[in-house]
Amino acid sequence: MSGSGTGPWPGVVSVVGLPGLPEVRVGDDLARLLLDGIEAAGERLRDGDVLAVTSKVVAKAEGRLVPLPADPAARERVRRELVAAETVRVVARRGSLVIAETRHGLVGANALIDASNAGGDALVPLPADPDASAARLRAALAAATGADVAVVVTDTLGRPWRLGQTDVAVGLAGMGALADYRGRRDGDGRVLEVTEMAVPDEVAAAADLVKGKLARVPAALLRGVARPPGDGTARQLVRPAAEDLFRGAGAPEELLAFLEGTAEPAAMRPDPVDPAVVERAVEAAAVWAPQPAGVVRVGSAAARERWLAVDDRPAGDRAAVVALAPVLLVPCLVGDDAPGGDASAWLEAGAFVHALALGLRAQGLAAAWLPAEPSLRRAAAGALGLPGGWLPLGALVAGHPQAAAAPPAPAAKPPALLDR
Repeated sequence: MSGSGTGPWPGVVSVVGLPGLPEVRVGDDLARLLLDGIEAAGERLRDGDVLAVTSKVVAKAEGRLVPLPADPAARERVRRELVAAETVRVVARRGSLVIAETRHGLVGANALIDASNAGGDALVPLPADPDASAARLRAALAAATGADVAVVVTDTLGRPWRLGQTDVAVGLAGMGALADYRGRRDGDGRVLEVTEMAVPDEVAAAADLVKGKLARVPAALLRGVARPPGDGTARQLVRPAAEDLFRGAGAPEELLAFLEGTAEPAAMRPDPVDPAVVERAVEAAAVWAPQPAGVVRVGSAAARERWLAVDDRPAGDRAAVVALAPVLLVPCLVGDDAPGGDASAWLEAGAFVHALALGLRAQGLAAAWLPAEPSLRRAAAGALGLPGGWLPLGALVAGHPQAAAAPPAPAAKPPALLDR
């Protein structure tokens, strides 16, 4: 039952904030509160209108609040536990900040859990099912007014490669999720092949222009929006994992491939490396990516020999580097993160190893990553005497670099340099 809205004249969209709504509490009739706000703004619902409502007031009305204790340490523990409960995949981590995917398929800071405008003593996660929340709210508005309206539940997200945040649709009812322009011709007559406009996201962003972040205006009425036909959901705006080029959808052992095929490890002196240098590099790497479940430091010559005996690929200079490098670190996945587990753990391990190698090199050490052959990882775990379930991914070797060879003497008469 979707229709096209009509504004004051074609091509115009009006956006009206709905101020003056009371503090929403558990069990409140949100539809009635919104209708009161629309009336206070001098408006009434019409067929084709779109109502944008922040997810926070929806979650509050539905009782999705988690109280916070007074003790700061206990508050932090509750926050971490709630983030973990709302997370299905950790995308990135830096210090206490977690970029996580929620069960809704949304990716955002701390699983989109918010503490602002929650009274200072509670956390507010997303509604359990924002699409269902939007559908219930739309049905209640239709029952009260008879108007055919669409409802967009909104929340604020950051965006990769862009500064600042903007509101997007996290719940939807009453219109299609995408306006499909594929197959149409542009002004030059070229056929559009990939253009699909996320109109609900555009509605959410436009509504935020009048709601603001400090004015405590939780909803806006939009008129004149060309609503895509159909009855879509915000879930349909989430890109499927198989189409996500940045997720690393290949086989788990391929997710460390960006570390492979690097230059041959530079020659290293056997001089000891200050353990504090290694600790600093590990701590710096952990800031950029989660540390794998286990990192084994191989110190004894016997353990190195067992590692070399299992992995028969190092030969010549490479074998000498592995045997003599004073630092040999073996990152491992454990248990469910091993083959068949969550592929994101492999991506995180690869990012950590990459950051660790850079951290070692930044402190003047030579470092090289020597991945373990997938077929030999179990044998390598046995050779190192690792606990059950530990899977070594390879060896990161580091040490003081050998003195570089002196550059060749310049020619007696250097060639002329020409400017063009």
